[in-house]
Amino acid sequence: MIVPDIFGQAVIDHFNKQDAENIQVIADDFDDDEIPTHYLFRTYKEMPQLEQKALQLANGKILDVGCCVGSHALILQEKGMDVKAIDVSQGAIKVARLRGIKNAMVQDFFDEKEKFDTILMLMNGIGIVGKLKNLTHFFEHLKNILNTNGKVLLDSSDLHYLFDKEEDGSIWVDSSQYYGELRYQIQYKNEISAPFDWLYLDFNSLQLAAESNGFSYRLIQEGEHYDYLAELRLN
Repeated sequence: MIVPDIFGQAVIDHFNKQDAENIQVIADDFDDDEIPTHYLFRTYKEMPQLEQKALQLANGKILDVGCCVGSHALILQEKGMDVKAIDVSQGAIKVARLRGIKNAMVQDFFDEKEKFDTILMLMNGIGIVGKLKNLTHFFEHLKNILNTNGKVLLDSSDLHYLFDKEEDGSIWVDSSQYYGELRYQIQYKNEISAPFDWLYLDFNSLQLAAESNGFSYRLIQEGEHYDYLAELRLN
């Protein structure tokens, strides 16, 4: 079975100016959404403040997880930093290399073996964990690839605003799963992906998971719409 490279085909079309369309995001429980393909090529000035702040804090040897076309890595590289950019999309990495990223690889985060001083997981990069129950595996992997005094910079969102609220502020959710666990498909033109799990993690849940796995945590900055930038360090 051939797995469609949704992001890859979209960014190749955009890079080659070949009638690129937006990427459609299909969710089981919410209205469909879309990702403007041109947004994946954004400049520093076009990035949200949380992403700008993360790039300002990145130092040492850096891993850009889920880099897509390397917009974050390109900025860091231009500042003279040592950055490795990884993504599972072959098309995205092809474009990242064409844009000038020196160290861009088609690779799954959980296959990484090198050690880094900063790991960037932006645009809700924690989503690759998929389910809350997988966080321990995530933290165990971080222990293997973080240098002493290394850090993880990640942003995510608290999705409580998507749900109906009771008078006491509580929300109606499926009690059988964490409310930030979503299941998506993505579509570009006539190609559609298989369903996959994606995690949005509220900061309190991140705190609990970090503490349980021997990491310190810090809320660096909150965004305008229930999003935040956090830092994780191994104790």
